[in-house]
Amino acid sequence: MKRITYALAALASLPSLTCATGSLVAQESAPARPWMNSKLTPDQRADLLLREMTTDEKVAILHGPMAVAFGPGQKIPEKAVGGAGYIPGNERLGIPAQQESDASLGVTNPGLVRGVQDMSTALPSSLALAATFNPEIAFAGGRMVGEEARAKGINVMLAGGVNLLRDPRGGRNFEYAGEDPLLAGIMAGESIRGIQSADIISTVKHYALNDQEHDRMTADSVIAEDAARESDLLAFQIAIERGKPGSVMCAYNLINGVYGCQNDFLLNRVLKGDWEYPGYVMSDWGAVHELGAFTAGLDQQSGEQLDKQVWFGEPLKKAVADGSIPAARLDDAAHRVLRSMFAHGLFDNPPAKADIDFESHGKIAQAEAEEAIVLLKNAGGVLPLAAQSGRIAVIGASVEAGVPSGGGSSQVANPYRPSVGGVPAPVRTVPLGGEGLMANWMNVVFHPSAPLAAIRERAKGEVSFDSGLYPAGAARAAGEADVAIVFAYQPTTEGDDAGDMALPFGQDALIEAVAAANPNTIVVLQTGNPVRMPWADKVKGVLQAWFGGQKGGEAIARVLFGEVNPSGHLPLSWPVDESQLPRPEIPGWDAPEGTRVTVNYDIEGSDVGYRWFARQSTQPRYWFGHGLSYTDFGYANLKVAGGKTVTASVDVTNTGKVQGKDVVQLYLTDKPGGVARRLLGFQKVELAPGETKRVTLTADPRLLAEYETGRGWRIDAGAYTVGVGHDAGTMELTGSVTLRSARLDP
Repeated sequence: MKRITYALAALASLPSLTCATGSLVAQESAPARPWMNSKLTPDQRADLLLREMTTDEKVAILHGPMAVAFGPGQKIPEKAVGGAGYIPGNERLGIPAQQESDASLGVTNPGLVRGVQDMSTALPSSLALAATFNPEIAFAGGRMVGEEARAKGINVMLAGGVNLLRDPRGGRNFEYAGEDPLLAGIMAGESIRGIQSADIISTVKHYALNDQEHDRMTADSVIAEDAARESDLLAFQIAIERGKPGSVMCAYNLINGVYGCQNDFLLNRVLKGDWEYPGYVMSDWGAVHELGAFTAGLDQQSGEQLDKQVWFGEPLKKAVADGSIPAARLDDAAHRVLRSMFAHGLFDNPPAKADIDFESHGKIAQAEAEEAIVLLKNAGGVLPLAAQSGRIAVIGASVEAGVPSGGGSSQVANPYRPSVGGVPAPVRTVPLGGEGLMANWMNVVFHPSAPLAAIRERAKGEVSFDSGLYPAGAARAAGEADVAIVFAYQPTTEGDDAGDMALPFGQDALIEAVAAANPNTIVVLQTGNPVRMPWADKVKGVLQAWFGGQKGGEAIARVLFGEVNPSGHLPLSWPVDESQLPRPEIPGWDAPEGTRVTVNYDIEGSDVGYRWFARQSTQPRYWFGHGLSYTDFGYANLKVAGGKTVTASVDVTNTGKVQGKDVVQLYLTDKPGGVARRLLGFQKVELAPGETKRVTLTADPRLLAEYETGRGWRIDAGAYTVGVGHDAGTMELTGSVTLRSARLDP
């Protein structure tokens, strides 16, 4: 292994680092802890520290428990802040403890372990973030999460979800960044970079092909290497290159018959070998099955109470002592952990308790929610609403309370809930049933940013409200109004998938009833996935608002009334229904819990999402990249240049009457060997009416290549055709260029 070879070579050279002159005077004046010399590289510092550590001390930083109480009378570790996990520090050597927390959407407080007053800013879902197509927004949100983590004494964030959306029923899709490896890798990478800019570690997760929640502990993701490299693994590779996460979290599922956290191919060969990743691999909580995971590339056992045994404790020490695990492998794992801690400021700038500027952080969350909202349909220009729109009927469950959020370990307790006697009151929570852990996760928590209040604040006329519990009553209310706005949501959560793409609770029937009563019906969808829309042709407007986070209600109202011009674009393909999917039935849906389930990703291979629709010559309801605006944009003067890759330049003009933001999308459409479809680049640009800007996009060469197992990326010589369009299905302008053949490293 490259990392082990490097570590041994570095150890051999350490005397020249600690005493450059070799003199007795230099030795006597050397600092007591030379690894605290910040002028040295993280690798040098880790090696210096490693020399002073005993086997017990090395093993101690390679495993740790959850920092939450599991039952009555149980306590969290004495020096733990409280959160998802805890790796004890070392006072003798000055190694700080690792205080770990979920996740990308904000700093969680599981079970209110840090007290009822410990709140955090809740960002919109990661899928919403991807819909912004704006890396600057991703960095800003990540930076905010990092700052709030520091203020709570947390120094490791379990963030950076980048699993691809292969199935629109996925329970955890809302935590990820869509179906395209370029978009997902860039957005997750920028979020990671933002988090780590606050001098804490972020993970990237869940490595890899953890694209189904149902039977996630026993699902076997089956896929050929070339297809994996061109899709899910490429998303991770781009995110790691862009964000440089201190840790990679491996996944629960199996990949080609081997669990993710003991998958030698993924961990040793691809991650640490081909990609030369210098950080450490931590397990997901409860994902370690045996000590053999250590030699397969896993460096740290996390949430050890959830595993059958603390494999990386006494069993690891015994194996090193008897030689069945090389001491060099132990040093390699400990080095990787220490290196990341040095590289990301845990030694030099430890977190400290501080006040949080929730007001400014709320603005970051709202800005993200506003840019994420996708205008799917706007027949007859029904939107934006004028303040003088007449009577408005607002219909839907909990619209008076807030906006829904996704369930599971990413759930954020936020500071904007009503207060009773100075104590935060419970937010609206709708239980969905379940047992054990799922009983807690199968709740819909509504962040108290009420769309109804925000709409009433802007409307000059009467605004009525109906919960939609009874469609006939909602239809009567709609029939008495000039405009009807129906809010609908689909709960999704970690731990299981949605059984189908329908809106639950009879909401499809509700929308049908309202649309029949009022021709000016607008639907606001708040979901973590695409849903069937059997009523799509019967309503005039549709907004996809995702899970909007801290200020989602205000963001929705501002878009409805035109204070914000919608600029979100779909980070996914929107199927008509399940019949268009590679797997119409969720694998293992009817199998008993714990059954080994094969999820055959070789059906679509690397043709995920829009590439599947293009390959099948079928039309989704909405293509990846779709998103309307209250203005119009035109493209002209496309110029395409070749060389080692493709570079395209195009003029984009706001041809409408209001200021807006467009996402210029560059796609590969044809290449040697046949028709192809792949996003090559994108850029969000803001334009005043009549304004033109020239946008230049350069493709990552891997996006033009095929992966050849055992040899790496291969670009074939010949003609490559690219197109600029408003979505993956419609090219406004096309151009061709000739490329030379080339080889790229894996």
